[in-house]
Amino acid sequence: MVDIKTILQNVIEHGASDLHVNVGMSPILRRNTELLELDSPAVSNEDAKEMVLSMIGPERFKTFEEKKDLDFSTDLDDGHRFRVNAHYQRESIAISFRVIPNQVPALEDLHLPPIVQELADLPRGLVLVTGHTGSGKSTSLAAMVELINNKYRKRIITLEDPIEYMLENKSSMIEQREIGTDCPNFASGLKHALRQDPDIIMVGEMRDLETTGSTITAAETGHLVFSTLHTINAAQTIERIVDIYPAGQQNQIRTMLANTLQAVISQTLFRRVDEPGMVPCVEILLCTSAVRNCIRENRIYEIPNIIETSRRMGMMNLDNSIADMYFKGYIDREEAIIRSNSPAKMEKMFGPAEEYEDVKEEEAQEIEEEEEKTAVVDL
Repeated sequence: MVDIKTILQNVIEHGASDLHVNVGMSPILRRNTELLELDSPAVSNEDAKEMVLSMIGPERFKTFEEKKDLDFSTDLDDGHRFRVNAHYQRESIAISFRVIPNQVPALEDLHLPPIVQELADLPRGLVLVTGHTGSGKSTSLAAMVELINNKYRKRIITLEDPIEYMLENKSSMIEQREIGTDCPNFASGLKHALRQDPDIIMVGEMRDLETTGSTITAAETGHLVFSTLHTINAAQTIERIVDIYPAGQQNQIRTMLANTLQAVISQTLFRRVDEPGMVPCVEILLCTSAVRNCIRENRIYEIPNIIETSRRMGMMNLDNSIADMYFKGYIDREEAIIRSNSPAKMEKMFGPAEEYEDVKEEEAQEIEEEEEKTAVVDL
């Protein structure tokens, strides 16, 4: 019998971000983007079933068997929490865990541009944090909400699937509602949240037409609304929202979006080279009058150029952010070039690889000399 609590404790001890359980394999960790196999017996289908049952109980397990997918959260006795997705693959149960840190990180510790902190001061409108799965969207949202919680006396309602960071009431009053436990779905939670006197609403994800419409309506009625989308840049985010709607409603939603959208923060995580961990590179769109006109008139293709020419206002494209993180010594040269939108331009900006290698050799020699000095002192 494989004990899930013991495995999850190993996840914490190894400093991993994720755990994947598949039948016929030992559990797999993800640590700083790399997959590592745990020294543990292979998991049987009965083991996987018992793991899920121990976390959600028999009643919710029936729901899981019907829907074949279920999101929930679980925790250890020491307080460490995990976001969990149980699902089926090849007619057997599989489970994915994501570690949720105990403490909400301070926004300034996330290495996001200063303009992101200013977005927490907005009185109303829609702020979107986007990126692929695992890009740190939930962490950034939680940090923004926590900043508001420390600065203002507001009533904040969050709708999450599942609840990740446990937020404590400080200056603000916070209610956290979990989809499937505290309310049936995002759309229902949003509908009723508008009758619960919120100042700020945080929606875990804009998944479908109904949730998207309710989120935009909440922003339109004078609330500050935060949410996420699985898109990789600002232009794609706007196009995705518009495309959710039938053709006959798209002009109307462009107008609504132009009136309510305040900013889009698109994140991509890079592995750090200066220390263990990850750091985000971002594209930031602020909704100026020029941007609003582009949205309203369906000239989304002009938005990248507006971002490029509006850096003094706090806007930033991904390549500029990548270059900034590279020159600060946070990320690898080759990864920075490969994952940029314009590799040739980025390589030219960084200079010849030979010069880079020379710098690396000098740094390595300095480190080696320091280590030798330390060794002599230790003796």
